[in-house]
Amino acid sequence: MSNQKLRPAIITTNRNILNEMMTSLGKNLMDKWYPLAIDKKYGGYLTNLSYNWEVDSEQPKMIVTQARHIWATSKAAMFLNNQLYADAAMHGFDFLKNKMWDQKYGGFYQMRNRQGGFSDYLNFKEEKRTYGNAFGIYGLAALYQLTKDAKVLDFAKEAFEWIETHAFDPKLKGYFQFISPDGEPFDKNSIYKTTAYDDVELGYKDQNSSIHLLEAYTELFNVWPDEKLRKKLYGLLTLIRDVVTTSKGHMNLFFENDWTPVSFKDAPKEIREKNYRLDHVSFGHDYETAFLMLEASHILGLENDTETLTVAKRMVDHAIVNGWDNENGGFYDAGYYFAGDNKCTIIQSTKNWWAQAEALNILLMMSNIFPEEEIYSDYFAKQWKYVKNYLLDDENGDWFEGGLDKEPHFKTGPKGHIWKCTYHTGRAFMNCIKMLADDDFKLMKESESFRKIKKDTNNFLKHWQKTAKNLLIRK
Repeated sequence: MSNQKLRPAIITTNRNILNEMMTSLGKNLMDKWYPLAIDKKYGGYLTNLSYNWEVDSEQPKMIVTQARHIWATSKAAMFLNNQLYADAAMHGFDFLKNKMWDQKYGGFYQMRNRQGGFSDYLNFKEEKRTYGNAFGIYGLAALYQLTKDAKVLDFAKEAFEWIETHAFDPKLKGYFQFISPDGEPFDKNSIYKTTAYDDVELGYKDQNSSIHLLEAYTELFNVWPDEKLRKKLYGLLTLIRDVVTTSKGHMNLFFENDWTPVSFKDAPKEIREKNYRLDHVSFGHDYETAFLMLEASHILGLENDTETLTVAKRMVDHAIVNGWDNENGGFYDAGYYFAGDNKCTIIQSTKNWWAQAEALNILLMMSNIFPEEEIYSDYFAKQWKYVKNYLLDDENGDWFEGGLDKEPHFKTGPKGHIWKCTYHTGRAFMNCIKMLADDDFKLMKESESFRKIKKDTNNFLKHWQKTAKNLLIRK
């Protein structure tokens, strides 16, 4: 992108950040994980890794993590033109196909053991989740983009049809999250009973499975522009934008089947706190979703989509105003609108790694779309400073699980587990590098694949810059 509208100081800062992020992406992230995380004995990828990269004896394998490894290595292989990452990506396919996928009823199991067999870890047993199946599609779509292997795309299509057959609600729209081993949605009144650790969410529709289906279907539509998929993707975009997201600029987390928000703000304190997981403001999910909506709208080819841009901008602005730590930097994990309050109160001041990574991506994106609003470039620089000070492990590599300003114990916390791998951080680095790169950048000179990636990024940003100008004219 052209930097003509940016202040000289911002241009210099961004060039420095570009160089730092390139080092962090390669030497301090991807090279730490691969080939170490490749399970050469049983297939797929290792899960539990210590702060200094020792392999734990227990290695449960969740579809979410396995698919995220495939996605991250596929994207890094194209981004860095690296055969090691390409091999790492394809390595995970057989485990997804033959172990994570239910050969009898279809669908991805949420959890398997290291060998790919039955696991009672977190009591998922042989249950399925729409959230996990979404990530299966996400990883496969990226792998197909890398390999152009027909069997990979065929598997992604099969997974898509399975979700639409078993999880979609044709009456009230959206998707059921909890799926039994034989492929039936279930709730608290069903004959089938669960003892899984997420049973508090049983019976509700939710933002998290919705936004990651949006993400997965966007990735799949990029390589398979099918008409049915287009309609489903558009339906998810409008559902999240117009129903899940509030007028304040944050999402409700859980809903009854008819999309009535679940709220405990009028309940007694002990009930409200007991149900915190179901009802709070998650700043990280909000601005991550802002990015995912912009991505989905663009891939759908929606011209002058001021509705989506307005909501996305509102979500980012809400997080900055309500979720930013003015003392040390970084975004807090959670807030709450108590009954009668117009101000969001911070109820969880920790700062998990993935939300801080997603903040880098959306802040830089907004600084490009709205260059006249310098708040975004300023907060992007502040956010990178926070990440360097409290999240990057300069000694051992990768990111701490939470900001050390709030949770210093994470200095010796695990680098990997079923929720933590290279997906959020890798995506944030690659997206930021794409936006920051100029003609003098090394990859621009040496890699044709990177030049194509950069061109696609430029087209994305120009699309939203044009929409932003129309938005200002309407105002």
